[in-house]
Amino acid sequence: MPSTESPSVSAASVLPRVAPVRVGEGERLRSVRLPGVTLSIRSRPPVREGLPPALYVHGLGGSSQNWSSLMAELDGAVDSEAVDLPGFGDSPPPDDGDYSVTGHARAVIRHLDAAGRGPVHLFGNSLGGAVTTRVAAVRPDLVRSLTLVSPALPELRIQRTAVPTALLGVPGVAALFNRFTKEWTAEQRVRGVMALCYGDPGRVTEEAFRHAVDELERRLQLPYFWDAMARSARGIVNAYTLGGQHGLWRQAERVLAPTLLVYGGRDQLVGFRMARKAARAFRDCRLLSLPDAGHVAMMEYPDVVATAFRELMAEAGDADAGGRRAAEADRVGTEAGS
Repeated sequence: MPSTESPSVSAASVLPRVAPVRVGEGERLRSVRLPGVTLSIRSRPPVREGLPPALYVHGLGGSSQNWSSLMAELDGAVDSEAVDLPGFGDSPPPDDGDYSVTGHARAVIRHLDAAGRGPVHLFGNSLGGAVTTRVAAVRPDLVRSLTLVSPALPELRIQRTAVPTALLGVPGVAALFNRFTKEWTAEQRVRGVMALCYGDPGRVTEEAFRHAVDELERRLQLPYFWDAMARSARGIVNAYTLGGQHGLWRQAERVLAPTLLVYGGRDQLVGFRMARKAARAFRDCRLLSLPDAGHVAMMEYPDVVATAFRELMAEAGDADAGGRRAAEADRVGTEAGS
């Protein structure tokens, strides 16, 4: 698989020099060149050989860092990688400027095909939930299970608190918003995002808040930041209007992989009421409802989501037998030494 530590010339040669992306303890970051796109991949070295592979896909405005806590929780269960979608995190824009749900899904599929890691346990949040639903529907050979955290699937009646995000997709609105908020500090912007995305923003540690501020300051220096946001938001809106076999609900019905649905009772972006519809659409699914969670349950309650995913693995017959054997060996060794 072609890999490099710097973005491809076609995608990033004219980008300004900005601060490096934060890499958490135990994580690695690399860039992978693929046809038409360069992707930044965050990973954790597997604790041992033979673990089933997993890939995580973030939501609108997010990055692979959104999955760091859950990835750490799942050490020993899966071999984790998280992708920065084109134009987000440390990935430069796609060469063709396609930020549609289909375009993002195509980037994920290209990575999986090139890496040869499939089938994977596939995770998606928000926009990433729509993207991974499409991947699982059109390429079932690449997906062994699907975990969706507040997936951005079409709603007939969008929550009032989600309207401003949807409006970002209207041409010119992102630029207008940027002009009106140019005096806002990065701290103010991050607090606003956390108030919108977390069920309880008070759960965010000061360290995590500072990291989020640093990351936003870095990304605001990128000339394509608002364009990527606006075009991706437009991509979600456009995906909502598609009917027939390309509609996201129709594609949800085509997903063959065992599916875990995670919905937060305090989600201001994806209606909690959509959980029942999603549970009816996916043919082989389990539903985890978290009344106090917001839009990013994998960041608020990573331990709970990890437990539910391990149960999904066990029920689907893909339990981490190696992990159980290792745990049992540790237990026996402890007892023998006591």
